[in-house]
Amino acid sequence: MTVRGDHSAVRSQGDAVLARSADLRKELSIPDLALAQILFIVGLQWVGVAARQGPAHVLFWLIAIAFFYLPSAVVAVWLNRTMPLEGGLYQWAKLGFNEFTGFVVAWNLWLFAILNMTNVGLQFTQYAGYIFGPRVASLMSETWMIALTTGIIIAALVGITIMGLQVGKWVHTVGGVLMLAVFGMIILLPWLNVANGTLAEFHPLRTAAPAISLLSLNLLGKMGFGAFGGFEYVAIHAGECRDPVRSITRATAIAAPIIVLMFVLGTSSVLALVPNDRIDLIAPIPQLLTIGFGPLGAAAAIVPIMLSVMMAIRLAQASVNFAGSTRLPMVAGWDDLLPAWFTRLSETSRTPVNSILFVGAATLGLSMLGLIGVGKQEAFQLLWNSAGIFYALTYLAMFAVPFGLARSSVTVPWWVKVCAVSGLLMTVLYISLSVVPIIPVGSRTTFALKIAGLIILTNLLGLVLFASARKRPI
Repeated sequence: MTVRGDHSAVRSQGDAVLARSADLRKELSIPDLALAQILFIVGLQWVGVAARQGPAHVLFWLIAIAFFYLPSAVVAVWLNRTMPLEGGLYQWAKLGFNEFTGFVVAWNLWLFAILNMTNVGLQFTQYAGYIFGPRVASLMSETWMIALTTGIIIAALVGITIMGLQVGKWVHTVGGVLMLAVFGMIILLPWLNVANGTLAEFHPLRTAAPAISLLSLNLLGKMGFGAFGGFEYVAIHAGECRDPVRSITRATAIAAPIIVLMFVLGTSSVLALVPNDRIDLIAPIPQLLTIGFGPLGAAAAIVPIMLSVMMAIRLAQASVNFAGSTRLPMVAGWDDLLPAWFTRLSETSRTPVNSILFVGAATLGLSMLGLIGVGKQEAFQLLWNSAGIFYALTYLAMFAVPFGLARSSVTVPWWVKVCAVSGLLMTVLYISLSVVPIIPVGSRTTFALKIAGLIILTNLLGLVLFASARKRPI
């Protein structure tokens, strides 16, 4: 380890993790990690959310970049360089504070990961409606069809993850390359409409002063933490990287500017071609492609192909998410916070097969619960907002870890502390407004209570699990 200062206990725990990681295959290189970061961070729905701001989106993206995106990248890279350990943020919180904090962080990060995958069936069925037309869209909106689609996708994710990162990294790499290609087409699409005469003009960086309201602050929070969170996630696989310090640092430097361009210019394309009050928050890019290519004659034939490509991208994104979430029960098992059953590795692929099966079952169960008693858009928002709050709670811990390490006499640069404070404040903004939906729902109060109830009850369950783990004989 590279932690500096009077930190013998921290070093001892870190060395133990490194020893356990020796059994894992070192599959991930710099290109693998850079493409995985692009794939994980660039959520396909964020350009639709940002476009709701109108021309003010450019200014909001800049604020989000300055006060969250760059600070989070700085803190995540510094923590990974200091503690390059399998489990990532779980290990950072445990070593920066204590075992209890580490467990709570891992619990919320795990809940985020599986909840973030529960909407994959909703998104796939939405894409299929765009590809095959209104009759199929009607069928795909049926709850049983969404449930069936979700089950098939989760089964595929379990299979890919059990085979290991020697297979999964290629799924992620192909997904990242396809993501870049799709966004390239999205960015080009308004210019094609200008050349065709169906769009009078296009100024991608035109901006305007934002209207300050609860909705605009809500969207700013989502464009900050929501859209730009994720640089720390690949560090979960630090023990499966070739030279994790160098690889993750360089991958972040490569991915960061590309992600900014994708978000800003992609949002401009949505704003140019889709009326603001008609933006589909579940699948804004399929909607954009359908509208944008519609007037372009024969070129419109490419739309079903690109939408099919986007379904492949979404599967690859879910695979990145799923693979990371399966490592968290494994590393908690290393610390005897979960039964050793979760730590068993496959003899052939060296993957935590029991943990993978457990996460697959949990994801499927939560996906089904999310479909009960609400409409499709509301179900999407409920799952999405809840997942975001779980993730944001882990970021509060991440931004606090540098201060926890400083109390242990570890040298923490002042610029890391400044970045941590900035990221912390933006994360608090996101959490405080995430209970407010940005689409019409049956009852805002009920919506907020569902989210708050889910967050509280699941964390109480996490506390019970931790307490029982401490009482269990080792």
